[in-house]
Amino acid sequence: MVRLDIITTRGGDGGQTSLGDGSRVGKESLRIEAIGAVDEANAAIGLVRLHSQGEPDAMLARIQNDLFDLGADLCVPDLAAEGRLRMADSQCARLEAEVAAMNASLSPLRSFVLPGGTPAGAQAHLARTIARRAERVVVALAAAEPVNPVALRYLNRLSDHLFVISRVLNEGADPLWVPGGSR
Repeated sequence: MVRLDIITTRGGDGGQTSLGDGSRVGKESLRIEAIGAVDEANAAIGLVRLHSQGEPDAMLARIQNDLFDLGADLCVPDLAAEGRLRMADSQCARLEAEVAAMNASLSPLRSFVLPGGTPAGAQAHLARTIARRAERVVVALAAAEPVNPVALRYLNRLSDHLFVISRVLNEGADPLWVPGGSR
């Protein structure tokens, strides 16, 4: 279990931080950038939750927990390390099932959706774009260092999930793109 007694450690004052395996890396490292982007996506989902309730809120709460799991996964570079928390295929499968269930109740789209709508829908779109950036950073990290491939799949599914949940939260009133509509 995690125990946080001391918050200000001064360990990062020189521009380095510790990973989950105890190694030290510069705060500018791609791995720290990836962990930070995932954290930012999690915070954005927290804002969506301010405007959601019921099953959408429960789904978002599970996703926030998953994103902490993802951060724990990313903070230990050695994929063979024993006893470390890793993202699991079941987390991706859950997202896929939730997307399919939500999408089944939505009308088919006839145009691209403009980010906006209800406060919750707009926040979900913002969270989706942040999740996409996190995915791009983790893809870049995976090109340079070992990364659990499930982490990449999860982030890809997450942006789909946030798109569909934005439509649910917009309650059928998605603002749609009108090509050339402002000429």
